[in-house]
Amino acid sequence: MDFPTHFVLYSRSYCHLCEDMLEALQALSGDYPFSVEVLDIDSDDTLVAQFDELVPVLFGQKKGASIVQLCHYFLDERKVREFLSQS
Repeated sequence: MDFPTHFVLYSRSYCHLCEDMLEALQALSGDYPFSVEVLDIDSDDTLVAQFDELVPVLFGQKKGASIVQLCHYFLDERKVREFLSQS
């Protein structure tokens, strides 16, 4: 299925904040169609250098638009819902 919105969650293993953010994001899937890609930053030194102390970090992208950072540490539900509601 092709979704209008795609999220990338930069995460790492054994990160309870990462698990919490993914769970909170998935809870919104009943209200909005989107896909989620979870990337383990520890698999790439460049990602570790960029996001090490910020994980989890959530980026969102609408079809044909630039990717934007939405939140880190905790899901900002208001901001994510606002992003999902944009056409």
